[in-house]
Amino acid sequence: MTPDPVPEGFVRPQADEIMRRLSERRRFIQVVTGPRQVGKTTMVLQATERSGLPTHYATADLPTVRTVRWIEQQWEAARLLADQADLDGAVLVLDEIQKVPDWSEMVKYLWDEDTRLARPLKAVILGSAPLLVRRGLGESLAGRFESIPAPHWSFDEMRAAFGWDVEQYTFYGAYPGAASLVQQPDRWVRYIRDSLIEPVLSRDILLLSRVDKPALLRQVFELGCAYSGQILSYTKMLGQLQDAGNTTTIAHYLDLLGGAGLVTGLQKYSGRVVRRRSSSPKLQVLNTALIAALSGLGFDEARRRPDFWGRMVESAVGAHLANAAAAGLCEVYYWRDRNREVDFVVRSGERLVAIEVKSGRAPRAQPGIDAFANTHRPSRVLLVGSGGIDIGQFLSTPVTEWL
Repeated sequence: MTPDPVPEGFVRPQADEIMRRLSERRRFIQVVTGPRQVGKTTMVLQATERSGLPTHYATADLPTVRTVRWIEQQWEAARLLADQADLDGAVLVLDEIQKVPDWSEMVKYLWDEDTRLARPLKAVILGSAPLLVRRGLGESLAGRFESIPAPHWSFDEMRAAFGWDVEQYTFYGAYPGAASLVQQPDRWVRYIRDSLIEPVLSRDILLLSRVDKPALLRQVFELGCAYSGQILSYTKMLGQLQDAGNTTTIAHYLDLLGGAGLVTGLQKYSGRVVRRRSSSPKLQVLNTALIAALSGLGFDEARRRPDFWGRMVESAVGAHLANAAAAGLCEVYYWRDRNREVDFVVRSGERLVAIEVKSGRAPRAQPGIDAFANTHRPSRVLLVGSGGIDIGQFLSTPVTEWL
């Protein structure tokens, strides 16, 4: 077992939450999901170590084929620990659970059996494919679990762990495992491409859903990185993709890429009704390292190109918002009416915030803040960047504090 590459001694906030839940009496399975290489394994092992509970860890992320019998075997090993422990019990950690076919039915059977027998065995499940894990949870484990999202690292976390400034975070993104390689640009690019992008495209997403055109999926990902921060109609996408099929296929692949923590398509805000797929999406990476690794540019050269750097800044702001949305903290859209545009619209309950990013790139449309405010009456209107809220301050502030 190789833990996620988190600096020794650094603890993400989610680890504290996991430990608090493990200290409670056995009630729910704890489910930790998030993209690859964000430190899920390390977080859970930190939490179990600090809890002081006997722990059995097992991962399905191995070359050998896993079946539900493997889950049963690991569960039995953890039961021995629980039977030998005091009333606080023991913990079973199952990592990369989505790689075991039909895992949720077996977990349900074993969990319910322990519940009937009052066995004090607590369970933590980890997965790097949130959509697939949620599918299994919804099918079999309703009412038996709690979720703990593990999103991409924030600017504050990368600054605390590695001493990065906001420009480094904007370019190199938020993969902790790649942080030690930034002084070797070619090696950093290879790591992002080979150890992060490639496994997700060639393995993880293929577990999520049937993908009839894997080459098209890869093209949609590359298009999302190349045009992150831009509104692109599905028709225009079709014109740039080979063997593109239809708009429904492209929209579906964007959903899969978003669920894997790579690229998403923000939808247009239309008041209370969001017209899913009827409007052109705004492409948005969830980690700016993806843009940098595919761009062919180094850090210094990227800084010398105002238009490219402005796109990186806007994508960093968008990723900050989109990752908060992926964690269920809010909803994120864009707004456009003819040539007037609002970069991001954030909604949580009755609260609505309009955000314009002044990043230095050439404007694509006239600012639409006034028109949006007159129509939709947002609770707050924010300018991020030159003349407004400092980029670093915005990225280091939780999105919920702006709502």
